[in-house]
Amino acid sequence: MPIVIRDPLWNTIRLDSVAVAIVDTPAFQRLRYVRQLGLAHLVYPGATHTRFDHALGVYHLAQRAIRILREKRSGPAEAWRDADLIPYAALLHDIGHYAFSHALEELEPARIPGDHEAMSARFFESAELESALAPLGPDAADTIFGVVRGANSTPLRGLVSGSLDLDKMEYLCRDARFCGVPYGAVDVERLLQGLALLQDPDTGAWEVGVQERTASALESLLFSKYQMFRTVYWHHAVRAATCLFKRIVETAVREELRPTKNCSIGSRGGPKPRRVRPPSALPGSGCLRSAPGSCRSAPSRSPVASSRVSNCRNGSTWTPLRSVGGNATRRRRWDWRREKRFWISPSRRPCSRWISSWSGRAASFASAERACAG
Repeated sequence: MPIVIRDPLWNTIRLDSVAVAIVDTPAFQRLRYVRQLGLAHLVYPGATHTRFDHALGVYHLAQRAIRILREKRSGPAEAWRDADLIPYAALLHDIGHYAFSHALEELEPARIPGDHEAMSARFFESAELESALAPLGPDAADTIFGVVRGANSTPLRGLVSGSLDLDKMEYLCRDARFCGVPYGAVDVERLLQGLALLQDPDTGAWEVGVQERTASALESLLFSKYQMFRTVYWHHAVRAATCLFKRIVETAVREELRPTKNCSIGSRGGPKPRRVRPPSALPGSGCLRSAPGSCRSAPSRSPVASSRVSNCRNGSTWTPLRSVGGNATRRRRWDWRREKRFWISPSRRPCSRWISSWSGRAASFASAERACAG
C-alpha cells in the first residue's frame, strides 16, 4: 500500500507499494543507523541525519525527474528503456554503505571487501530484497544493480550515477540544512526543469544533460559542492576524528580483536575491557597505601578528604584524595556511590572499577571490596 512520508527538506515524499516493500527490508532499515556525514556531528551537532533519509530524498527527486522528462517527450523510444526502474535504483543506491559512511572506504583495499557500491551486491542477493523487487520483473534486480554501479547502458542511468546525478543535488541540500551552513544552496527546481535527453555528437549515444538556460544553476551546484567540501566534509576536526577512527579499525583488524563472549558493563550489558589502566601517578587520582592499616594522601582543601572508608577485606583503610562530585564542602558525609574517581589497590595496581555518577551504574560495595582485595 502506498504511503506518504513527511520530510524536513522535501516536505512530502510518496512511496508506492514496491518502494514500501523495499524500505521494509532489513537491508534498507540498516541505513537508519548509518550517519550520512560520519563523524561530522562532532563539529556540526545537527549533522545526525542518516543514509535512510538521504535515500528517500533521492527516490523523490528521481520520480520528479522522470515525470518532467516524460512531459517533454525528449529522446527516442529506446532511450526510455528501464525508465520505470530508475526511482528504485535511486532508492537503493546507498544500500551497501559501511558504518560512518565513507570513513572505512579510505582504508587500504586489502582491509575491506570493496567500496559501498561493490558491497551492495551482497544485499541485492538477500531473499527479502529479491522478494520486494519481484513485482518489477525477473531481471529487475540485476538491472537496478547495474544502474547503481553505472554499468547499465540505459541513457537514464545518469540520473543515479553520473557527473550530474540527483544524488549530488540531494546530499548538498540535506547536508547544508542539517549542518546549519549556507554553502549548499542549490536551485534544485531549476535543474530539474532543465533536464533533457541529449545526443552525444561524438558517439551518437543518448545521455541525460541540461539545457543551456540551466547552465548558471549547474555552475552554482558545482561551486556549492566545492564550498561544502572545504567547510564541512574536509573540516580539519572531522578529518582528525576520521583518521583516529581508521586507526582504531586498522588496529582491530591487525590484532584480530573479537568481543568477549560473556562481557558486560555494570548491569546494562555490553563489552568491557579486561583491564583498565588509569593514570594513577597523577596527584589526586586515588590513594596509595604506605603501611598496612594506614593510608596517606596528598593535601586537600576539601574536608571530604579527611573521611575514610575502612571496610576492605585486606584490612586497609582508604582515604579519597579529593571530591569531584561538586560542592563537597556542604556535605556532612562522603557517599562513594556519588563520586567519580579511581580506586587504587594496596599494591599500587589500578583496579578496573569506575565509580561513576554520570553513568548511573555504580558498582556494589562488595564489588569495590573485591577490586581492592584483587
